[in-house]
Amino acid sequence: MDDQGGDWRPPRACDDYWSEWKHCRGLRHRFHYYYTFGETPSCQQWKIDYSTCREWEKMRSSAAKEALCTSERNRLSEKQRYKPVWTLRETPPKDWHLPLHTGNPKQ
Repeated sequence: MDDQGGDWRPPRACDDYWSEWKHCRGLRHRFHYYYTFGETPSCQQWKIDYSTCREWEKMRSSAAKEALCTSERNRLSEKQRYKPVWTLRETPPKDWHLPLHTGNPKQ
């Protein structure tokens, strides 16, 4: 790759950044995010990434390229901050082959 971008493309299409920004600002998403994480989402980075992506499309600047790569790396590391709710099983339960109890639960 050369210093001015060459064959490099942004990790997402520029319209994807705009769509994510609009989705993030929606009332339904804000409510869900607040319910899940206890804070409102910060949507500003999506808009910054959109303008940076457009800048890269016009100018092919290495600064815009590096900013998009850094933003995507930060986004991936942010996802790994939250641990999964469910623990995955290594093996099936011991009684997996037995029929389910479909009768009266008091029996």
